[in-house]
Amino acid sequence: MRNATYERPPLKSYQLYAFFHDKREGWVEGTTKCGKTVTGMAWLTEQALVGSPYTNHWWVAPVYAQARIAYDRTKAGLPPKMYRPNDSDMTLTLINKHVMWYKSAEKPDNLYGEDVGSMVLDECTRMRVQAWWAARTTLTKTKGKVRGVANIKGRKNWHYNLCRMAEQEMALKGPLAECHYAKILSKDAVEAGVLDAKDVEDAKRVLPEAIFNELYMGVPSDDGGNPFGIGHIAACVKEISEYPAVCYGVDLGKHVDPTVIIGLDHLGMVCFFEQFLKPWMEAKETIRRVCGAVPTLVDATGVGDPVLEDLQRGKGYGGNFEGYVFHVKSKQQLMEGLANGIQERATSVLEGPHRAEMESFEFEYTRTGVRYSAPEGMHDDCVCAHALAWQHWKSKASKHPASQWGASEAASEQEAQPEWA
Repeated sequence: MRNATYERPPLKSYQLYAFFHDKREGWVEGTTKCGKTVTGMAWLTEQALVGSPYTNHWWVAPVYAQARIAYDRTKAGLPPKMYRPNDSDMTLTLINKHVMWYKSAEKPDNLYGEDVGSMVLDECTRMRVQAWWAARTTLTKTKGKVRGVANIKGRKNWHYNLCRMAEQEMALKGPLAECHYAKILSKDAVEAGVLDAKDVEDAKRVLPEAIFNELYMGVPSDDGGNPFGIGHIAACVKEISEYPAVCYGVDLGKHVDPTVIIGLDHLGMVCFFEQFLKPWMEAKETIRRVCGAVPTLVDATGVGDPVLEDLQRGKGYGGNFEGYVFHVKSKQQLMEGLANGIQERATSVLEGPHRAEMESFEFEYTRTGVRYSAPEGMHDDCVCAHALAWQHWKSKASKHPASQWGASEAASEQEAQPEWA
């Protein structure tokens, strides 16, 4: 518009290529903090100001809190006289009467019904596919344009599939392709001065390989979001160690989940594994019998707290039982520690249910961190018990380095164990 004083932010060439093209559909896979959001905001604003003749323009995020971020940032970046805000509805009515809406995809059914001239779907890999189906219907009459953007998260999601379809169409049809695909990497942002190379290197040092590869390198997990890596798990599969345990991890069963006990030897290898479904009284007796006086880290979440208290009251060796409460952050820390151990091949995995759970385990990004869990309908008790044991082993190893343990010492440790060991 002639009276508008909007100025496009100083975008880089890779950002312009990803969003500002003439294709109706544009699918973008981008690594973290490479400028996807600011580019999407600029594109949608320009569609609302001078692009689509239709009056509704949507920004759709996985949850309202994320939509609010885009709303606040767009509002702060536009000249105040160019829009009228409605903070409760999260809408910006522009001077040409077009309205930019900032919506949540949490309830896909709420996205049906409107005619939309242009749309940005932000963080698609964190949305259910039903949100895309609903959003697509709003573009049918208007033939509106859409830009779908997300960090990479495995290969088992609708955004990944649409990116592959767009990529293939571009390769086959070139300029005649109806869709556009772009992949933005951290190296693009580093070369353009958007990211600091040292910070990327630091992220590589502290993050598990699978997470770093997806968030910074743009490499999807072959295993659909497994934090350990299928190849790394396979490399760690070994026979059970014959050395005695120097620590145990216990994941307590809940409802239909089994209780799992995993013991690690002085080298960090799995030397004990037991999985069972028993009433609490029998389960506690089994845990006492197996773990004895050996340092043991026990899941103390929910019903695990009173069980832990009973174990700690055990005659003669209750003091060796410590508790660990699972929540999003603590589980993230625990699993990242185990991931590092697996990827460094510093611990082992047993063939059977142990390996099967390790390979099916998944992570997803949430507002509060990285959520680790088994797929719906499956268990992660073996993984949690191993992670607890590994956490305890690292603490013990810092006091008794593996290099100071010899076979004779291990044998002496074996002799010192009760006859259940």
